Amino acid sequence: MTTKTTSKIAFLFPGQGSQAVGMGKDLYLNSIAARDVFDEIDDILGRKLTTTIFEGPAEELTRTENAQPAILATSIATWRAMEEATGVLQIPNATAGHSLGEYSALAVSGVLSVTDAVKLVLERGRLMQVACEERPGGMVALIGIDEITAEEICRESGAQMSTINTADQVILGGDHRSLAMAIDIATVRGARKAIPLQVGGAFHSGLMSPAQHGLNAVIDSLAFHDPFVPLIGNVAARSLNTGEEVREELRLQLTSCVQWNNTIRFMLDDGIQSFYEIGHGRILSGMVKRIDRGASITSIGDFASVLAYASAS
Repeated sequence: MTTKTTSKIAFLFPGQGSQAVGMGKDLYLNSIAARDVFDEIDDILGRKLTTTIFEGPAEELTRTENAQPAILATSIATWRAMEEATGVLQIPNATAGHSLGEYSALAVSGVLSVTDAVKLVLERGRLMQVACEERPGGMVALIGIDEITAEEICRESGAQMSTINTADQVILGGDHRSLAMAIDIATVRGARKAIPLQVGGAFHSGLMSPAQHGLNAVIDSLAFHDPFVPLIGNVAARSLNTGEEVREELRLQLTSCVQWNNTIRFMLDDGIQSFYEIGHGRILSGMVKRIDRGASITSIGDFASVLAYASAS
């Protein structure tokens, strides 16, 4: 059962890179609702993904085709555990997910069923793995560089803007040669740090284009419902109010820059007072604080934090 809240809140869902062996295990052991989600996803996949999530090895969990459904499973299981613990879960005023996390937001906002979200993420992960092998590349985080300077670096190096996390944290994607050049240029331009990321490829860049056709076919085969919670899109950085708007968002998301800084600012400007990061880790919590130090952000990713949320509610 759900109900509206009087203060404005938003649910945020983490993306790839937030995974860790053992995530969600205490939810599985202590929440029937969470256990049902993990078991359902194992059934959909036809294999024991939960064994990899809970026991590893880390190298296997990190593979794109495993990491993506694992993160989705953990986020949705956390949300269902929150609903179970409170009995009357607050309906957020907005929801958003960072990259892969957008697919968790689709399930929570009612755009896709859990089954369809899992099928879509599974195919997304598989196609992205193939694209990574066909067009090798990587990603680099630039710290202390603003968006305008990052665009200049991209023009000079051939790299592409992949994610704008905060006003001074930008992720670039591209082939290894362009990224090496981008690091050199960024260092000269005064970047505090230029950090190569441990990822399988150049996500949210043109190097993912080999995956686009296959992903579009799956997207077009599914029924997209209008969200009952405003969904703030990665690409649009605005509210997506119909299933067709969400469908178009997903057709663009794979090869387009994630506008996370603008997404959070859109919600702040809309009067969101409190953010909840739902799923493993605190990556988004750190980003929200860097975007607005005064923002209230709570991480919910294990059974203790679920109970704390229920008690506060």
